[in-house]
Amino acid sequence: MAAFLDLMIYGNTVRSWGLALALSLLLYLAIGIGKRSVVKKLEKVAQLTSTRLDDLLLVLIRRTRSGIVLVVSMFLGLQLLTLPEPLMSLFTKIALLVFLVQIGIWGSFLISDWLENYVAGKAENRERVTTVRTIGFLVRLLFFSLIVLWGLDNLGVNITALIAGLGVGGVAVALAVQNILGDLFASLTIVFDKPFVIGDFILVGEHLGTIEHIGLKTTRVRSISGEQLIFSNTDLLQSRIRNFKRMLERRVVFTFGVVYQTPYEKLKVIPGMVKAIIEAQQKVRFDRAHFFKYGDSSLDFEVVYWVLDPDYNFYMDTRQAINLEICRRFVVECIEFAYPTRTVYMTPQGLDSRGSQSV
Repeated sequence: MAAFLDLMIYGNTVRSWGLALALSLLLYLAIGIGKRSVVKKLEKVAQLTSTRLDDLLLVLIRRTRSGIVLVVSMFLGLQLLTLPEPLMSLFTKIALLVFLVQIGIWGSFLISDWLENYVAGKAENRERVTTVRTIGFLVRLLFFSLIVLWGLDNLGVNITALIAGLGVGGVAVALAVQNILGDLFASLTIVFDKPFVIGDFILVGEHLGTIEHIGLKTTRVRSISGEQLIFSNTDLLQSRIRNFKRMLERRVVFTFGVVYQTPYEKLKVIPGMVKAIIEAQQKVRFDRAHFFKYGDSSLDFEVVYWVLDPDYNFYMDTRQAINLEICRRFVVECIEFAYPTRTVYMTPQGLDSRGSQSV
């Protein structure tokens, strides 16, 4: 037995390997027991406090992977041994890569948690929500890029040459995927310039709808007829967009005509009558009302007013109330609306327009 324990393996006795393994298992068990103990205590503390620090620490401990703890414990146990430099270097790199994976798990959670809490606190500000989500994506991309570069550097990869090579290759890739990159940069323009945000009601060409999602390549719009419209970000920015959500007030212009037989005295009072009807409505600013032309079969009036609430239902209710009241007042005042009519004068055969005998 003693001879077996003194047997040399990679420059260390079996006894030394056993001690290293025992230390690794002991560290793994100790970390596991300590983890469960700390979690129980933090759960009690988290229930008694309103701060988020203890909640975040609790989640981070729970997200510490047991497999990663095992690899790190084994690496620490190997420190008792005297191993060849290439073998020790290999174990060191493996432990480092595993530890970087754990850092990535922690970092990804912290970024996601920050985004969720910020978005929850700014839910009413859709512009900031969209901006923060895009910034969060960029931060996460930068974070994982740094982790990958750090890992490659520790594996002996020449990072400077790699980055230079990626720069040259990136030009070729950019030419191959220029449409995708165009949509990507267009999405950044949408996020930072904010021509529209989630929840805005827009008109693009002949399409009407509400913005549902702004992605890296496409923007999705829920049309008024129910289906989802998907626009390329580049095409969307190259279009003329009417954003109704940012309308502060609505200008209403309408015309109506009365019959030519309407007396002069009643024609004079029509503009004042319409003005009084409009000013009686709430959240309405009267602009003007004029008898502005002689039509083919009517005396035409033009009226302009502003609805001071951008809500479409309020605008339609107000317009309906004004139209109904004008109709009621015209009935009371015996003023007739005109409609297309034509009067034909006929003369007996053989008479000219003056009624004299034609030769």
